[in-house]
Amino acid sequence: MGIVKTRNIGIAAHIDAGKTTVTERILFYTGTTRKMGEVHDGAATMDFMKQEQERGITIASAAISCAWLDHKINIIDTPGHVDFTIEVERSMRVLDGIVAVFCAVGGVEAQSETVWGQADRYKVPRFAFINKMDRQGADFLDVVRQLNDMLEANAIAYQLPIGNEENLQGLVDLVALKAVYFPNGEVEVREIPEDMIEEVKVHREHLLEKLAEFDDELAELFLDEQEIPTELIQKVTRESVLKNLFTPCFCGSAYKNVGIQPLMDAVVAYMPSPLVKGTIVGVDIHDHEKQHRRHPEADEPFSALAFKVIHDPYVGQQTFVRTYSGTIRIGDKVYNATTGKRERISRILRIKAKDREEMEEVGPGDIVAFIGLKNTYTGHTLCDEKEPLLLESLNIPEPVISVAASTKTRKELEKMHIALKKMTLEDPSFTVRTDERTNETVIAGMGELHLEVIVDRLKTEFGVDCVVGEPSVEYKETITKSIQHSHKHVKQSGGKGQYAHTVMLVEPNPDKGFEFVNAIVGGVIPREYIPSVQKGVEEAMVNGILADFNVVDVKVTLLDGSFHAVDSSEMAFKLCGRQGFKEAFLKCGPQLLEPIMKVDIATPDDYIGDLVGDLNRRRGKVHTMRRYRKGSQKINAEVPLMELFGYSTAVRSLSSGRANHGMEMKNFQPLPASLKEKVLETAKKRLGVED
Repeated sequence: MGIVKTRNIGIAAHIDAGKTTVTERILFYTGTTRKMGEVHDGAATMDFMKQEQERGITIASAAISCAWLDHKINIIDTPGHVDFTIEVERSMRVLDGIVAVFCAVGGVEAQSETVWGQADRYKVPRFAFINKMDRQGADFLDVVRQLNDMLEANAIAYQLPIGNEENLQGLVDLVALKAVYFPNGEVEVREIPEDMIEEVKVHREHLLEKLAEFDDELAELFLDEQEIPTELIQKVTRESVLKNLFTPCFCGSAYKNVGIQPLMDAVVAYMPSPLVKGTIVGVDIHDHEKQHRRHPEADEPFSALAFKVIHDPYVGQQTFVRTYSGTIRIGDKVYNATTGKRERISRILRIKAKDREEMEEVGPGDIVAFIGLKNTYTGHTLCDEKEPLLLESLNIPEPVISVAASTKTRKELEKMHIALKKMTLEDPSFTVRTDERTNETVIAGMGELHLEVIVDRLKTEFGVDCVVGEPSVEYKETITKSIQHSHKHVKQSGGKGQYAHTVMLVEPNPDKGFEFVNAIVGGVIPREYIPSVQKGVEEAMVNGILADFNVVDVKVTLLDGSFHAVDSSEMAFKLCGRQGFKEAFLKCGPQLLEPIMKVDIATPDDYIGDLVGDLNRRRGKVHTMRRYRKGSQKINAEVPLMELFGYSTAVRSLSSGRANHGMEMKNFQPLPASLKEKVLETAKKRLGVED
């Protein structure tokens, strides 16, 4: 199967929409597995981590290959839980298309919007599969409406369900104008039921009217009321999906084995191959303004992006890569353009969840795992050393919650640090730092579940029995004013002394992160000491100044200074940069930033008043309330994370268990001055700092 018959797709959605069950059915019907694994039994092929099987959720995006209609399909099943959003992010970066799964009852949920936004960011073609049509309250056309109202998806029905809820029997294909039934999971094509003919006519007309907007030939036939060939409908659909002009919507019930085979037919018919997706653009490693293009052809220079790292106990480090151009063979050396180091590929594996298939070589447009790479991690570019380029990396979210982790013995502590380092390489949204004031190890992630899984993995995979403290919010420190500050570091205690002098301008750099500018002229500070000043500033930022929170969004310009021919050293300038920045920071109107969560609540009308009142008490801002289903509404709000501990219990209590909610990280915003002292006081107690 060549590149033309390859599809790289992802299955993505809100938690509990049924992504993993959809994938399990695809694997069964493509002959990749002989038995259908069920999530609730802990037997899903794609959920192969112990933590996934125990919780019945997907945590790590799993890659698997299968075949359908003489096409090779690489599938990535991504997590739906907001705490593992990095897994979706890295998958979106390398996919050519996604099937966004929605629950026919729940519709568009909070995490659905996040996934849709991630797909928009990477311009990934997609279509929607409305799952769980057998559930009570399922409404296919209402979910299509929600896709348009809430995601601006320009969604259009390509199928209609035959029957609904427990009476779901099959579906009508609006392109082929046939009814499809699934007795015992097999496909049986029949004529459309008499009582659906009028409804089918209306939706078929609507579909053709939509497609006529994108193709002149089809528009002409439609306006002349002539028969439109199925091949033309498929051609226009394929071209429109590639350009993200609209979203075809399919329906079914993965659990009841309804609608999976037509979904796979649609993947082959409408999703782009790597060849159709076309050229990848990277930048020159020396000049980021200059671009390089790579075509998905075997004789082009090799280029690939590493998007995931797993430490496998049997084969060592597995680096998942998406290849874009060229061919690579076992034993070949590749150039890591991100680190500037060469790496050797000892094995190439095609992954089938737990199973592995050895390969001699891999060409463009594929998703495989390389074994033998020692210094290649998530977001790194692999390429031909003679023609290097840098591909766009990933958008890594900031951690919002942290816990202190400790062990009973020093030997265990070393073991824990080695394990944590491995896990930070696997998951860039998880960070580890040692607090210099208390010497504590602090681990930070995207939520309580994220950290719970990390601690669980420490015990089960790495044999580290660690103790963790109470979770606390990861605030950030920043500044509101600019200042020019001079600092001298002078130390004389017999023998060679230490001397360094810096003058730096410290100013706010909103939403742009940290920036260091060297404006030294005339050699007043020797060139070799400049990086030491920057390193000192960065160390101060990581360890925090008001407390142990990271400093963000600051620009530091090194303007002036002086040195001593004998007493100056890299260490002296590092200490000078560090202390000088600390002093300047405290004079720049320091401010704490707190993580703000976007909260979505679906609730029956009876409980809206109580839930909105509770959000107001939590310093929440309600943005919208809109009709969700008959007799129920959806509340969209922003709430500070510090006010949301134990929120699940509150929602259940206020709505008698009838409301459900989802939340995701939105951004960091200034913490009100009235709460700043309280937060700093708590931090000082935790750090054991006396006023």
